[in-house]
Amino acid sequence: MSSEQSKRSGSSAPSAIVSVLRDDGTLDPAHDPGMSDDEVKFLYRHLVQTRQLDERFVALQRQGRIGFHVGSLGEEAAILGSAFAMRKQDWLFPCYREFGAALMRGLPLQTLCDNMFGNANDTVKGRQMPCHYTCKAVGWASISSPVGTQITHAVGAAWAAKIRRDDAASLVYFGDGATSSSDFHSGLNFAGVFHLPVVFLCRNNGWAISVPVERQTATHTFAEKAVAYGIPGVRVDGNDVFAVVSVTRRAIERGMRGEGPTLIEAITYRMGGHSTSDDPNRYRESEAVQAWAARDPIERVRSYLVQRGAWSDADDKALRADIDARFREAVAVAEKTPPPALESMFDDVYAKVPWHLAEQRAELVAGPRAPSPHG
Repeated sequence: MSSEQSKRSGSSAPSAIVSVLRDDGTLDPAHDPGMSDDEVKFLYRHLVQTRQLDERFVALQRQGRIGFHVGSLGEEAAILGSAFAMRKQDWLFPCYREFGAALMRGLPLQTLCDNMFGNANDTVKGRQMPCHYTCKAVGWASISSPVGTQITHAVGAAWAAKIRRDDAASLVYFGDGATSSSDFHSGLNFAGVFHLPVVFLCRNNGWAISVPVERQTATHTFAEKAVAYGIPGVRVDGNDVFAVVSVTRRAIERGMRGEGPTLIEAITYRMGGHSTSDDPNRYRESEAVQAWAARDPIERVRSYLVQRGAWSDADDKALRADIDARFREAVAVAEKTPPPALESMFDDVYAKVPWHLAEQRAELVAGPRAPSPHG
């Protein structure tokens, strides 16, 4: 790329990490997103809710009441900060750790719990794994497990918005492992060529399941990969919610001016396992976890609010009690709700069910049932 091309595209090989929240609790004015105390408290409540629900869902899985959970322990600021920066009309394309952002955008807690149990009220009718929900009403695309496929989905939505001249952008979440997928290349290349309003948010959390970052790429950073596509790459402290809000807002503003996409590398750490099916103690040392625990993104926000006199221990206690009560109620309802009707497996495939499927459905409904393993 010539120097003139680099100048026009705004691309460079970034190395500096954008941060806002200083150790003394003040904010760097160079990147301060200008959030009010009420906005910060709103974010803090959702950060705490995300952490608390993570713990509760893991407990449910260990008790055998749900089959699976993918947590976001330690990555909450990168997820919720970026979602907070998006506008109501924008679409978010999740990976599978972002349930906290979906709740913040308006996904009902009951809907989330219904999906975790795969019951009759599950929006995907029990056909997906737990943690694979969708909510069109809040601009939340369906979650799919294959690595990186959501990247091209987000680009397609942004392209459609540009063609229709809609005032809408896309934010897509993915981990460092997804940068090795073909969808990463296809998505960034296409978005760069057509100057689409997409924010590519890579959560560099140190691990792609059990594969460390150094086995994932030979580049010094993930953000520098943006240079190859002629777009800006930004590195941000993913445990600093103020910094994440700031860089995401700037990326959206850039996209809506017609200047194209931005790749954000949010540097954070996966404090827990990849999922409830994973034991991270088999492949990583506890010392690294302890070091990152000292930079807990939620505690940093709490300290900021307390220092400003905007939060107290009593507020914290009341918040946690409210979250727990609402969660227990939602789980109780979800567990009492029956599973999806067996014949529903034939729905949502054809506008008009063909004769052979109609016959199979009738045979299924009339046929014998195997005894339930749950009594």
